[in-house]
Amino acid sequence: MKIGIIVAMDKELQQLKQVFKNSDVLVQKCGIGKVNAALGAQRMINEFHPDCIISSGCAGGNGEDINVQDVVISAELCYHDVYCGRAIDDTTVYGQVQGLPARYQADPYLFNKAIGIQTSDIALHPGLIVTGDWFVDSKEKMREIVNHFPEAKAIDMESCAIAQTCYINKVPFISFRVVSDIPLRDTDASQYHNFWDTIAEHSFQVTKTFVESL
Repeated sequence: MKIGIIVAMDKELQQLKQVFKNSDVLVQKCGIGKVNAALGAQRMINEFHPDCIISSGCAGGNGEDINVQDVVISAELCYHDVYCGRAIDDTTVYGQVQGLPARYQADPYLFNKAIGIQTSDIALHPGLIVTGDWFVDSKEKMREIVNHFPEAKAIDMESCAIAQTCYINKVPFISFRVVSDIPLRDTDASQYHNFWDTIAEHSFQVTKTFVESL
């Protein structure tokens, strides 16, 4: 199976390349944000022709059961900053690009493999990942997002854009997001910056365990 992994930042790329050293898995950086994510996914599909694509990296967490270093597995994905209105189509919901799914579902085979991962020290949470072009560094912004999507487990800047690109190209997709900070518990994003110095690499081993199960 040809597996491609997309990350947004150099820090994620460096750590995941070490995790997948001496492996056939292709790890590429797309850059931060939805447009970069979509372009990176399309480039990977055109040039590498993967059998599946994984989005990996960090995300802000949401929920009383979510903690830093936990990993959120995308059961479904949508945008938290898209609204197409109701003037033309009153069935389109908040977070949905008109004419496309309201939520992108993770590939069933990949998802079933993912939730079967056994870890002794990292908690895994299947659920909704929401994506938007905003680094959430305040409680106010996080509350705004959670008001629309109270069930969201993680908030990032790339996963749904990759999911949309994979949906259009009929490429199986799933996202693993390591929780780097909890915006509703930490107002100055200090958890996020400390995350890279302490626990990120350990958490990315979950992605490796998943790949080895395929």
